[in-house]
Amino acid sequence: MADYYDLLGVARDADPDTLKRSYRRLARQYHPDVNKDPGAEDKFKEIGRAYEVLSDPQTRARYDQFGEAGLGGGGGMPDMGDMGGFADLFETFFSGFGGAAAGGAPRRRGPRQGDDLRLDLTISFQEAVFGIEKEVQIRHLETCSTCQGSGAKAGSGPTTCGTCGGAGQVRRATRTPFGSFTQVAACPTCEGTGQVIADPCSACGGQGLQQVRKKLRINIPAGVDSGTRLRVANEGNAGQRGGPAGDLYVFLTVQSAPGLRRDGIHIHSEVTLNYLQAILGDTIEVDTVDGHEQLEIPAGTQPGAVLTLQGKGVPKLGNPVARGNHLVSVKVQLPTKLNGEERELLEQLAGHHSSKGQKHPHKSGLFGGLFG
Repeated sequence: MADYYDLLGVARDADPDTLKRSYRRLARQYHPDVNKDPGAEDKFKEIGRAYEVLSDPQTRARYDQFGEAGLGGGGGMPDMGDMGGFADLFETFFSGFGGAAAGGAPRRRGPRQGDDLRLDLTISFQEAVFGIEKEVQIRHLETCSTCQGSGAKAGSGPTTCGTCGGAGQVRRATRTPFGSFTQVAACPTCEGTGQVIADPCSACGGQGLQQVRKKLRINIPAGVDSGTRLRVANEGNAGQRGGPAGDLYVFLTVQSAPGLRRDGIHIHSEVTLNYLQAILGDTIEVDTVDGHEQLEIPAGTQPGAVLTLQGKGVPKLGNPVARGNHLVSVKVQLPTKLNGEERELLEQLAGHHSSKGQKHPHKSGLFGGLFG
């Protein structure tokens, strides 16, 4: 058999606390209920034997002096009274394995809150900006109107579960290398309620709940965007045994609008001007969420300039009085072909511009783009 100190992975002068910590770690690792590898159970037993010997000062002294020959061949599992941390091991072995430890809390038997529901709703760009009231249809569970949620046929009622005797729990004994332990789980017959419906309601099949189609009017505030989540209280599924209903959560998706792009509370669009509008200035009409609006083009507007329509953006969610702006990016379209009259006029303009001291008019401003 391997050296006990090597089995526990400790030095020969390890103190009792170090021994205990190492044993607990290895016991968790090789416990048969946790580790299904071949040989894990044998390893677990060897670790237990090593800790039994080394945790007792007298047997440890004999082992240090004579090895296993000094132990007389006796031994078993370690004394549980010597393991201050045994409760932690017990919890590790059984948590998540289909039931609580003995004495664990029973499954809740009273009213239970209903589930929340999700509704995905698509709205237009305009509806997101200004808000709207939408009518939607949902399907959710409501308390059965025939049995009033009891699940039993009229004139009858729930009876005590014969499987668990009304406790809502069943106990199951499990044998482990530490001994026998009792696990507690919800009763599979009554699902932890302690009661069964002997004569179920024909309308709901004994569930106490019915699926109902319902119309709702949902108020969508101004300024929402894709991903906004709205909560409609108590419109989820009804709770069981008189429990409160869950909530309905509406997740919004906003459609795009041609020519408009949203960035937070601001709206962006583009406008293309001809070169004369950019040079001389103009007043043009642009599309906004408020309809057609007049936009002043200052004389000498450069390509890439951004012009602002104040207060024509998106209302701030929760404060619809505060609105963002509509930002218009300017593109300038230069002519690719000129007729004779146009060319003559532009050459006169270029010559006039040059006579005022511009030696290379094609290298300056907008004229550089026209005559270069």
